[in-house]
Amino acid sequence: MYLESKDVSVSISISDPSTQSFSVEISWVPTSLTQTIILPSWTPGSYKIRDHVQNLHSLKIIQKDTLLIPERTKINSWQLQLQSLDSVTIKYIIEAKTLTVRTCYIDPDFASLSLSAAIIQIVSHRYNKHLLNITKPSNWNIVLPTRTDNTRLFNNYDELVDTPIHASEYLPVEFCVEECKHKVLIIGTTPFQLPNSLISDFISICQATCKLMNTKPPSLDSYLFVLILLEKGYGGLEHDNASVIHYSWKNLVTEDGYRKFLQLIGHEYLHQWNVRRLRPAEYTVYDYSSVKISDSLWFAEGVTSYYDLALTLLAGRSDTKTFIKDLSDEFSSLFTSHGRLIHSLSDSSREAWVKLYNATASSIDTQVSYYRLGAAVAFCLDVRLRENNSSLASILRTLWNQFKYSSIGYKRVDIINAIKDVDGMTAVDLVKWLDIPGALPIQQIAKSIGLDFRPASKVEINAGLTLDDKSGLVRIIRVLPGSPAQIAGLVLDDELISIGGFRLRKAKDLSVLLSKSDENSVIYCRHGRIGESKIQSSKESTNKWEFTIDHNSTRDVITLREKWLEII
Repeated sequence: MYLESKDVSVSISISDPSTQSFSVEISWVPTSLTQTIILPSWTPGSYKIRDHVQNLHSLKIIQKDTLLIPERTKINSWQLQLQSLDSVTIKYIIEAKTLTVRTCYIDPDFASLSLSAAIIQIVSHRYNKHLLNITKPSNWNIVLPTRTDNTRLFNNYDELVDTPIHASEYLPVEFCVEECKHKVLIIGTTPFQLPNSLISDFISICQATCKLMNTKPPSLDSYLFVLILLEKGYGGLEHDNASVIHYSWKNLVTEDGYRKFLQLIGHEYLHQWNVRRLRPAEYTVYDYSSVKISDSLWFAEGVTSYYDLALTLLAGRSDTKTFIKDLSDEFSSLFTSHGRLIHSLSDSSREAWVKLYNATASSIDTQVSYYRLGAAVAFCLDVRLRENNSSLASILRTLWNQFKYSSIGYKRVDIINAIKDVDGMTAVDLVKWLDIPGALPIQQIAKSIGLDFRPASKVEINAGLTLDDKSGLVRIIRVLPGSPAQIAGLVLDDELISIGGFRLRKAKDLSVLLSKSDENSVIYCRHGRIGESKIQSSKESTNKWEFTIDHNSTRDVITLREKWLEII
């Protein structure tokens, strides 16, 4: 393959997987004597600074057999002052020991590389063509979204690092959707045979997504699913022409677990429209080195989360009862969270970088997920728009048609204007739902389609504590605001030693010991010092919300519900 002088050559060697590392070599011809090089600090699709440079070592920069000493300008960037415009070569090693969808991992069985965590960007050549060459073990197959050989020419750096690389002895299974070639690469073994319907289910979810968007897949000529089956694991990351999915094989054997697997497939597949090409304006050009704040992640992820539940219904892989149950499960954890009354959906989107991806057990008391609250807003928008003979799917398609070929991306005002064209009042209300914590009238809106959304109270002994005993000690990891535990002065990381004079050895035994009396003495340890307090026991708490169908609904309400269940 011919490489022009202005192109960038990138070589990766994964030929010794037992080292759990790989070497990278990048060569280019500079056009100026000052050159800046950067390794990304985050992976698009996962909004958190992860400082991938922590895995880079043995960096060498060579020009005409001379070793150059770069100036480190930031933790992940360097500047070169050259003496000539002769070709420059960078060599370094990346440790690949962390198996997630956004990092690099290698072992003797397979390699999974997310290139934004591994390939240095030559800033002056970002938009030049990049030629990739991969050296691998002889018995491994390289699988890329559109090619299966070891080399590929990319139009620019962004296209290169958006291409996940997987290598193993496995080969992909191929199928077609809307004349677009699709491949499924399955890595990992299971103690049982995978469902016979697996590939047909992939096809059904893909077809349902195309039906939702009323278009062929925007990847056009080829799309790749990479499914890595693990004993424990869950996650997905979208690319323009691919999805990388981690899933526990244990969950494939249950009906709910398999359905959630299909929903994860649908979520990542829909992202090739919503977020990869229909992008928030702040992410039309990635700044790989720093935080870019957007208040539109709720639309990118929340709307996608709403539809991933619906796609199994649209694909005929679920039914109405199960769909409503899945909505209940999605929204229940949201509405049992005190954080929804504190944290706005807009701020949840803006603060993803420091909150959602750093969440702890107690975070739900002060913050909310833009995935879940975004899905709840999507539900409310969908119902309200159907009252005006439209739908959220129609709005999504409108924005797609408006921005799919645009390089400027959409902003909040574009979403609001698209809704305003259908229903001005809903557009006004959306602003409140985005900016005012606790403003979403989900119960009222659910009633308009004959659904009751209410707490399913459960009588239990509760003091507002969440405990962890994995370390061998029973420690507090969450204290519910305003709860008896907070009133008793207990705080995070306190070790609970005894309740009412009896030793507490397991977290699950808390309710048993609290049931002895309405008020119990608590012995705890904080920072190495023993303390004592009194704690009241609450005999009732709401730990779940759920939708139920109102069978006394009017004909108009039933008709509206039926329209909503059409999904598209």
